[in-house]
Amino acid sequence: MHFHPDRAAVDRPVLSRMAEDGVYRSQFVTGTSNGGLTAHPGGDRWRWESRIFGGAYDDAPADQRPVYGALNYDRSPIGGAPRFGSSHLRLNSETLARTTFCYPDSSAEPSDFGVADRCSLIELAAAAQLDTLDRHVEAQVHGPVRFDRDVEALVLDPSYRGTEVESAARHLPCPVEWHPGFRLGVGELRRHPGYRGQEYVDLGADIAVDGWLSPKVIGDAARGGRYDLQDLKKVWHCLARFGNRAIH
Repeated sequence: MHFHPDRAAVDRPVLSRMAEDGVYRSQFVTGTSNGGLTAHPGGDRWRWESRIFGGAYDDAPADQRPVYGALNYDRSPIGGAPRFGSSHLRLNSETLARTTFCYPDSSAEPSDFGVADRCSLIELAAAAQLDTLDRHVEAQVHGPVRFDRDVEALVLDPSYRGTEVESAARHLPCPVEWHPGFRLGVGELRRHPGYRGQEYVDLGADIAVDGWLSPKVIGDAARGGRYDLQDLKKVWHCLARFGNRAIH
């Protein structure tokens, strides 16, 4: 299973907090997310969990709620749900015993669920006529996800080699690995205005460095404070969809 702890990019503060905490935190604890910020009583995330788990977590403390990832059923080197980030945590097989799954994503209020030894969701996802960024099988891990016990590796985008992100990642009690990476030229980006919209093509071209987008470029733009984070998320979708070097 894979967790994507970032939007397009991880950063040093996020990794430092992970190293200090020693566990992977949900949006209910961190208040941050790659999707909607609805993890609060009465919010969409709270409501989805209440529906899926029959109210079991309705009154649970934030740090005891499930954390979310994806089943990497096609063994992609970039992770099971690149829509949500360029880097991912690969969990060991022991965590499967306390994991539930659904398809489609819980935000779509699914009716199909599974556990490790009773799961037909892979066939549903593989047969779906959906965008490649929307075919993930969602995973919910119940109980703490510890970096020193449950995580096989943090897998980073190569745009972070030699940066402070790599340095911070080395403080986690798990190995650091690299996947083939995401990289998209502005020329190719301009060929897909219908994917997320012309405005996001223009934004991507504006923040590109030497004509190229990478997770680090988008992360730097996010930290610079000049751009709306939701707009940058749409640029990330373009990069993740058309700049996946693992399939080229």
